[in-house]
Amino acid sequence: MLQASGLAVNGRRVAIVAGIRTPFARAGTVLRSLSAIELGRLCVAELVQRSGLDRNDVDLLVFGTVVPSVQAPNIAREVSLIPHLAKGVQAFTVSRACASANQAITDAADQILLGHADCAIAGGAESLSNVPILHSRGFADALVAASRAKSLGARVQALAKLRPRDLVPITPAIAEPTTGETMGESAEKMAKLNHVPREEQDQFALRSHRLAHAGTHDGRLTAEIMPVWPPPRFEPVSADNGIREDSTIEKLRELRPVFDRRYGTVTAGNSSPLTDGAAAVILMSEEKARALGIEPLAYIRSYAYAALDPAEQLLMAPVLAAPVALARAGLSLGDIDLVEMHEAFASQVLSNLRGLDSDAWAARAGVRQPVGEVDRARLNVMGGSIAIGHPFGATGARITTTLCNELARRGGQFGLMTVCAAGGMGFAMVVER
Repeated sequence: MLQASGLAVNGRRVAIVAGIRTPFARAGTVLRSLSAIELGRLCVAELVQRSGLDRNDVDLLVFGTVVPSVQAPNIAREVSLIPHLAKGVQAFTVSRACASANQAITDAADQILLGHADCAIAGGAESLSNVPILHSRGFADALVAASRAKSLGARVQALAKLRPRDLVPITPAIAEPTTGETMGESAEKMAKLNHVPREEQDQFALRSHRLAHAGTHDGRLTAEIMPVWPPPRFEPVSADNGIREDSTIEKLRELRPVFDRRYGTVTAGNSSPLTDGAAAVILMSEEKARALGIEPLAYIRSYAYAALDPAEQLLMAPVLAAPVALARAGLSLGDIDLVEMHEAFASQVLSNLRGLDSDAWAARAGVRQPVGEVDRARLNVMGGSIAIGHPFGATGARITTTLCNELARRGGQFGLMTVCAAGGMGFAMVVER
């Protein structure tokens, strides 16, 4: 085993001591009645109770979300105002698209390294069942003018300017503001540029479902999940509902492409679904964990962020972040026992795997040699986002918990995780036991 060092400042190391999440449910299904704030509160409350933390032990809460509430945009502060935490807990919200929970974790870790906190909760939540529906500019202008009118006649006159087209709501779209290209269209482009055939994508999606089903059946995944009783029926939800145990390659082959109907290969079956859920972890300084008698799951050894032009290959930035994180950790891929890669699309994961073994992408990352070929037996060993689901703001914390727990089960020392994100951004982190 290599000598453990970890990300350290003035001798301080950051320990990951616990993690939990709600079930991940397809948007519009069993968790649709709960907002992201409510999901976050439930998750953090359960995490604190299960860990046995005193409410005064927690110094900081950092939370990520991608689609914030217009009425309560600082989800972190709303989540922190639960009876399980002191009202003086500092709380702030972060957003780095699909890597928002990772941003929350690394921001909290930095505060611990600096000595500004000893114990922090970090994670994220998303309710894609409750995405705000926007009105047109014409409708908004008419309402503002009517609200400012000083007489009934003036109000009527302002509203009379409305036209039928002004009443059509603006449908939210997962598209890049700079290019207008949706994430699915970007995944199609990546499949073509990196020569990822449909069959390979479908086989990878099937693998995700089969491994996630196995992890659910034997209790490894469900051990990380807290039950939720959503209104109005308050019937318990205790498992992810996107995992298809009956999925077959034949069923996946039958699905039609969504984003390029004529020549495309990306389907609903080899993509992650829109999902509701929350996830969070507890971070502590090594000294704090020792004082409380807590055995850490793992330590954060290094992390890195990267970005590229969104008009190029939107979801390839993890290929630029991973070699930097490994270099900062003083490790190579051969030292890594388990790899967790966020599965936005099968074409994205397979493109990233090709990129990690590419001399050209290594040169772009500023390293002499590529990371190398990832051993599939060590990759996403309990499935990934294609099967489990992907609540944008929560996935990073889910992956962190799963990776640390599985490293412990297998007696491994090092784990690598990567997450792609909208805006051409990518994240990588190395954890160690």
